[in-house]
Amino acid sequence: MNGTFFCNKCGVQNVAGAQFCNRCGAPMNPAPGVAPTPVASPYSTAPYSASATAYPAVAPAAGVGYGGFWIRVVALIIDAIIVRVVVAPVGIMFGGLGLAGGMMSGFPHAGLAILGGGVTFILLVFGSWLYEALLESSSYQATLGKMIFGMKVTDLNGNRISFERATGRHFAKWLSGLILCIGYIMVGFTERKQGLHDLLAGTLVRRG
Repeated sequence: MNGTFFCNKCGVQNVAGAQFCNRCGAPMNPAPGVAPTPVASPYSTAPYSASATAYPAVAPAAGVGYGGFWIRVVALIIDAIIVRVVVAPVGIMFGGLGLAGGMMSGFPHAGLAILGGGVTFILLVFGSWLYEALLESSSYQATLGKMIFGMKVTDLNGNRISFERATGRHFAKWLSGLILCIGYIMVGFTERKQGLHDLLAGTLVRRG
């Protein structure tokens, strides 16, 4: 047989009479002058093409919103109630002691009532600080009031804040309240819903 023929497997031209393809080594079944359809390389198909998309496009994640003014007011009220419920038994205890002493001696023990009021106030101050700072710097990143509404306190990059920063934010709220609560009202007008205490502490209240 004269001339050449093409390999049925890889399509390479071979010399007539060859028993095996000089490229792929496949046994020859010559078909002179007819070029079989070359087998497409798997690296030239769409999944491997430079212009093809190898993976489906991923939809961007929905943006996270910020806790607004009114929802944060409600959360603040809930937190205040929780702290007072915890501290209230101390005041009741001192009041009961004063009443019992008055019944025994014929006049109320004003000293116990004053002491009870002072202890209650101190517990409210320290209790609210520890309640807020510990929870907002924990893995929950929120007080119970904020958790109810799906809010979290973060730094400006969305990360969990430290106990020290949570402490600074808590006491900065005193300043927000002392200036006629303007520091709280700012939440309704700033771009990222930050109160004065958030601006001072470098924090955000995210929701969602």
